[in-house]
Amino acid sequence: MAANSQPVSVVTGGAGFLGSHLTDRLLAEGHRVIAIDNLITGHLTNIEHLAGNENYRFIKQDVTRYLFVPDEIDYVFHFASPASPIDYLELPIPTLKVGALGTHNTLGLAKAKKATFLLASTSECYGDPLVHPQKEDYWGNVNPIGPRGVYDEAKRFAEAMTMAYHRYHGMDTKIVRIFNTYGPRMRLRDGRVVPAFIGQALGGTPLTIFGDGSQTRSFCYVSDLIDGIFRLSQSDFHEPVNIGNPREMTIKQFAQEIIRITGTQSGIEYKPLPVDDPKVRQPDIGRARQILQWEPKVQFEEGITTTIDYFQKWLARANHP
Repeated sequence: MAANSQPVSVVTGGAGFLGSHLTDRLLAEGHRVIAIDNLITGHLTNIEHLAGNENYRFIKQDVTRYLFVPDEIDYVFHFASPASPIDYLELPIPTLKVGALGTHNTLGLAKAKKATFLLASTSECYGDPLVHPQKEDYWGNVNPIGPRGVYDEAKRFAEAMTMAYHRYHGMDTKIVRIFNTYGPRMRLRDGRVVPAFIGQALGGTPLTIFGDGSQTRSFCYVSDLIDGIFRLSQSDFHEPVNIGNPREMTIKQFAQEIIRITGTQSGIEYKPLPVDDPKVRQPDIGRARQILQWEPKVQFEEGITTTIDYFQKWLARANHP
């Protein structure tokens, strides 16, 4: 640990949705945080509340390029990556590069500093799963050359490299497989279903469902997810751990809930299902329960109401700068 006994954590993707929330948790736990982000999908508004914090530093850099951090470091959290379909379909090569070169560079940084390394992986490693719910020992059903493959395979490669550094170099590494997460600081137009539906409902336009709406997702509130990730970082477990909320609902049910909670007059319109869109998504969190004593606590109604409030304020600020 750093000489002054205050842990020092590097968070890549630190201006993103999850990276900024993770930063807040680490600061609350007494860490110094060095955030790195090239702002390709992250945004400075997510970290503006940290301006002037003596325990926080921001570096604007692409982690696919050589990383130099002179400080002593105790933890490296690799969260840099486009993470929504609209982003990785628009940015396929940067997505592949941050999963490969970015993971290599951040593992190298952790190795040089003798730091613990935690990889933000994804439930997309399971692809369009043939096993339900998904356990960590399921190898997945991924189309490596489909449009979503740039994200799925980047993360699968990142997991393989992380385990190689653990086995070959004896590094302390962790892998979290993140399932659908929502909350404040999501981008309204990032293509994911939560901000898409909320934005459409608040704007009075029809909620767009792709396919017939029977596909399922499991939504975890961001504070629950970050709690699981922090617990994992403090554990001595090295294989992947699912963190998500096993409460499953269909996309159509979710749309109906958003309409009910917002009180919008919006209807629903249906469009064709995108290629390789997963039909089911639900985590088996038995491993997280056993090893981390973790399970989600925030109820859906509470979490989604907080998220809707955030987007209402964001829209008001955007419309009246």
